[in-house]
Amino acid sequence: MRRRRHAAHANHERWLVSYADFITLLFAFFVVLYSTAKADQHKQAQVSQAINSAFQALGLFQSDSKDLAKAALAASADQAVTPMNIVMGEDPMSPAIQKDLARIKKNLEGMLSNQIAQHTVSLKLGRDGLVISLREAGFYDSGSATPHPGSIKTLDKIADALYRTPYQIRIEGHTDNIPIHTDQFDSNWELSTARATRMTRIFIADHAFDPARLSASGYAEYHPVASNATQEGRAKNRRVDIIVLPTVAPPEPNQPQQQTAVAALSKLPH
Repeated sequence: MRRRRHAAHANHERWLVSYADFITLLFAFFVVLYSTAKADQHKQAQVSQAINSAFQALGLFQSDSKDLAKAALAASADQAVTPMNIVMGEDPMSPAIQKDLARIKKNLEGMLSNQIAQHTVSLKLGRDGLVISLREAGFYDSGSATPHPGSIKTLDKIADALYRTPYQIRIEGHTDNIPIHTDQFDSNWELSTARATRMTRIFIADHAFDPARLSASGYAEYHPVASNATQEGRAKNRRVDIIVLPTVAPPEPNQPQQQTAVAALSKLPH
């Protein structure tokens, strides 16, 4: 009797082999992509150099041509630079403005020769502009924010010379590190700020300066120009700096200068 043959069972899981192969290939593909994206710059340079050498041997590139390896490194470096990596330097003072500020300095040196010789006024032209330093000894009584009457003529000369210029002006008050505590000023902060704002008031009220050109600030003892360890150094630090900035003040639109000055004066402390 003939033996009955049983039908072979169908293998429905053979697709898993192909699927596993596909997943493996896909994983390898992404590994290659990742490796290419993270390729070392020096390896790129080596490959470029090898290609360059091969082309030179064929006579396609001249031996003194620009090195492709260096070009590749430079290109990679350029691509790596982002705005966060760029350090923006300050714009240098233009030669025209520097020349004009030097002219103003020379003019003031001629008008203030006596005060400069007496070391009550000093002039310095630097990257911030023209700094006119007024020592306390020549302009203020100790602990006072009001220039004494003997200094008014000197202030008039300075203001008249600066009025004809188009530049912005910053007025800074500075002190030494000796603490002060009076009925009028609780600390050197109040004294230095009061001297700066009082000088600003003089420029606006007595010399018709456009308030848009002016700014005032007090720094107490924290921006010294000399050591506070000596009496001479402390005397240099007690000063008011009138700084002619290397920027042109824009005119204030649609408002007469006289009205602007009155509004600015009303905001200044008396």
